Amino acid sequence: MTATATFKEDRLARGLGWFSIGLGLAAFLAPRGVARLIGVKGHHGLIRLVGIREITSGIGILGLRTPSVWVKSRVGGDAMDLAFLGSAMASDGNNRSKVAAATAAVAGITALDVTCSRQLSQKPFGGTRTVQQYQFKKVITVNRSPEELYQFWHNFENLPQFMKHLKSVTVSEGNRSHWVALAPGGGSVEWDAEMTQDIPNKAIGWRSTPGSTVQNSGRVHFLPATGGRGTIIKVELEYRPPLGALGATFAKLMGESPEHQVMSDLRRLKQLLETGEIPTTKGQPAGRKTSISPKYDKWARSLAEV
Repeated sequence: MTATATFKEDRLARGLGWFSIGLGLAAFLAPRGVARLIGVKGHHGLIRLVGIREITSGIGILGLRTPSVWVKSRVGGDAMDLAFLGSAMASDGNNRSKVAAATAAVAGITALDVTCSRQLSQKPFGGTRTVQQYQFKKVITVNRSPEELYQFWHNFENLPQFMKHLKSVTVSEGNRSHWVALAPGGGSVEWDAEMTQDIPNKAIGWRSTPGSTVQNSGRVHFLPATGGRGTIIKVELEYRPPLGALGATFAKLMGESPEHQVMSDLRRLKQLLETGEIPTTKGQPAGRKTSISPKYDKWARSLAEV
């Protein structure tokens, strides 16, 4: 199979992926409008479910490593849609001309899905894509000594005190730890990590263990600022979004990307260690400061008084 043919297959698959997302959003957000467009009455809940299915398939095609699997799922979804439209055609009260037009459109899309699925199935590894890796660095200066910052960060169980999206870190024997983080939509993701570098008062490195749901690695450096003005914290992070480039793009649009998270977390760390509190306006119209955690509050306040 030539490189040109492979490119055409990928382009068709991506086109179907974006079509799935667009159609899915329309069905989920405006089921009544979609019902009127295809000439059926009611079934708004079913149309919303179809929308969720289309969005899921689209994300799978665009972001995951095996798009052929998700293109095949579209073929199965097309069969369900054709069965629904056939039933609608036989039911009284529906606009049969619109139902017929919708059926023809779905049949055409089904043909494209079947063609794309067959082509991807003939590619090596079923159309597997390389997972893209992202890297970035963030820097902030904190008015505390490198020794204080190293001691605080070295105990990973302290990290949820200022990392907003991190629910917990449990340190086990040796250099292993278990991480639980918030996921978009209110869920959570978990993974195991191991320490890869430990230079007292200077640097700490870590990486997720093989097979972890969230693949990431990072290093934090504690560098004395000039003139004795505290410590420069430099964080370097590498990660692979679970949904690849599409997942990274959606995360940025939603303000959930690691780049945004880490910079925000570093600002929270600075506020916590310099003042013992993190400013918040949640439930407080006057914007008063509240302590981030009773567990860590005493230690943080003692630092603030130094």
